Amino acid sequence: MNRLLFAAFLLTAFGSTAQTAEDIKAEMAPKKDSIAAIQGRVNALQSQLDALPGWKVGAFGTIGGSLSNFNNWFAQGIPNNNSGTIGFTVNAFANQQEEKFFWRNAANVNLGWVKLDDKDDPTDDDGFREATDVFNISSLYGRRLCETFAISGLGEYRTTILSNFNDPGYLDLGVGGTWTPITDLVVVIHPLNYNFVFSNEDTIFNSSLGAKIVADYTKQVGAVSFKTNLSMFQSYESGDLSNWTWTNSFAYTLWKVIGVGFDFGLRSNKQETLNYIVNNAPTPDPTATFDTIDNELQSYWTFGLSYSF
Repeated sequence: MNRLLFAAFLLTAFGSTAQTAEDIKAEMAPKKDSIAAIQGRVNALQSQLDALPGWKVGAFGTIGGSLSNFNNWFAQGIPNNNSGTIGFTVNAFANQQEEKFFWRNAANVNLGWVKLDDKDDPTDDDGFREATDVFNISSLYGRRLCETFAISGLGEYRTTILSNFNDPGYLDLGVGGTWTPITDLVVVIHPLNYNFVFSNEDTIFNSSLGAKIVADYTKQVGAVSFKTNLSMFQSYESGDLSNWTWTNSFAYTLWKVIGVGFDFGLRSNKQETLNYIVNNAPTPDPTATFDTIDNELQSYWTFGLSYSF
């Protein structure tokens, strides 16, 4: 009899727990729908706010890093070492929107350092070395012809700042048109653009006249911040002098201003490829030319904690 009572008690308790869980799930469903509806209204209001005249300023970034120390870890090639990586990305903007004109300013900085100190080799480099080095600023001014199209002028400068500052450095100055179909998307088409290239290696790097195309989409929805930017220059003189860079940044806020972030970028630049092969490769080839090299795709990525300003 006791066993029967105990079994009945367990069945009753299990049934009550299962029923309670179903009740909770049933109560949660409409609340989730309500949260989604509230977020939708907030996003709509944010879009209206973004479209208002005046200045809009903001920034977000990613910080990533790791440190490690090994002693007598004989399973690896360097059993005694100190190693580490440190990197950060900052995306900042200052935009002015008015009825008859706009002025958009942006900056992207991505810097990183790495080190591998072999404690058994007193001659190796035991400090941090530059690994990622990206610096880009731009300023776009447009005079509206209608709500979605404007006559515009663009200035864009990009280089490295940790080493070889302005060697090479690229300055684009041009005029043309800008299309803004929605608040967060800007497409620049400038058929008259001069690409100034600054470098001590003037036999490889050359300035030229060409066309400039830029597409930029920056959006913040709730806890998610996103930015993608494609910058292309097509030289009228030679395809060897053309280049493009595509950068992407994602940040998801977990708590207040802290979250996780991911950045990656791609670049194609035949002048930089040739300069590396001729001057900086482990086995330089001074006889290399534009016709004898492959224009390899450049890339980078950073993952770590993000911080929203």
